[in-house]
Amino acid sequence: MGKQYQGLTIGIPKEIMPGELRVSGIPETVAKLVEGGAKVLVEKEAGVGTRISDEDYQNAGAVIKADVEKLYADSDIILKVKEPQFNKEKDKHEIEMMHRGQTLITFIHPAAPANHQMVKDLVAKGITSLTLDGIPRISRAQTMDALTSMSTVAGYKSVLIAAHRLPKFIPMTGTAVGMIKPATVLVVGTGVAGLQAVATAKRLGAVVYAIDIRPDAIEQAKSLGAKIIESGVPADVAIGDGGYAKSLPEKWLLKEREAINEIIAKVDIAILTALVPGKVAPVILTEEMVKTMQLGSVIVDVAIDQGGNCALTVSGETIEAYGVSIDGTKNIPGMVPISSTWMFAHNVYNFLSYLIKDGKLILDEQDEIVKSCLVSKEGKLLHEGALEAMNLKGKIV
Repeated sequence: MGKQYQGLTIGIPKEIMPGELRVSGIPETVAKLVEGGAKVLVEKEAGVGTRISDEDYQNAGAVIKADVEKLYADSDIILKVKEPQFNKEKDKHEIEMMHRGQTLITFIHPAAPANHQMVKDLVAKGITSLTLDGIPRISRAQTMDALTSMSTVAGYKSVLIAAHRLPKFIPMTGTAVGMIKPATVLVVGTGVAGLQAVATAKRLGAVVYAIDIRPDAIEQAKSLGAKIIESGVPADVAIGDGGYAKSLPEKWLLKEREAINEIIAKVDIAILTALVPGKVAPVILTEEMVKTMQLGSVIVDVAIDQGGNCALTVSGETIEAYGVSIDGTKNIPGMVPISSTWMFAHNVYNFLSYLIKDGKLILDEQDEIVKSCLVSKEGKLLHEGALEAMNLKGKIV
């Protein structure tokens, strides 16, 4: 294997977002980094939520650090799952513990309005940051694509969350007093998360409807047994780079809302997963549309990390509005920590091994993968989606 990571110190802190049980490295990936010459620092009990003990990490060659501040101070590269947060125990933001020239690799979601100040702080501190949600869906980036991995988990778990909240059966159920009709589920956006949601809802016995602006995505939903709602949006307007959806001009967004309007009043569960890479998520369900939904119905807004698809979703909270439960859980994959951590840790390791040559982090800004992931470098904000969302595009930052 050689000594690809020679001279580098890599830090794996414990995640501090409430309810976040994942971790960015597992003994298997830590062992590969150590074998490649890296020193790996893991915060004490970082893996406890995924049943990984400190001893497991030590056996893989990691050094356990009780003081996270020391871990941040001593690391060249920080691997995290979620964007930097305020650490209540230390009474300091995680960015305050970081230092100029350090590299951060995590999900930053830099275009999301809730993260703009944090992104500006990363820039001001001179931290090089790369966001995993920027990895393009191209064949050579497949093994690093943490967004796809986590979307698989989010799509599956979002339906289970909704089923838990729904005050009725999901499958058609025969009883001594007659048949109970199956629940109706609408999945908005049938990328990886949406397709997993369709499959899970079908397994639970729901009648499933799906909408997506991309013909290929909708074909896949159909093959899983979903009834298709035509969006009325032309393919050339809908499809962007790598097969992802593009941001829609207002007139086409209205067209998509009109298509959903016809079914939304009959829906028991709406799973919202429509995302545009690196951009704020489109608002597809308006307040007026929520008002028409049945009492006791449930919305799970999987797109909340990038602002959400429902106008009423509150980031990180579950609220009730007009008798509808609206779930804005920010870390759904964190609710399935063992499966999601296993995938995530391998994605991060593969990304890191792509970026590091002979003990040096090489960030070629002409490279398609690097370009779409790079958020900040040498005191500059470089992420196009964040610049656009902050109205800074074309300005010197």
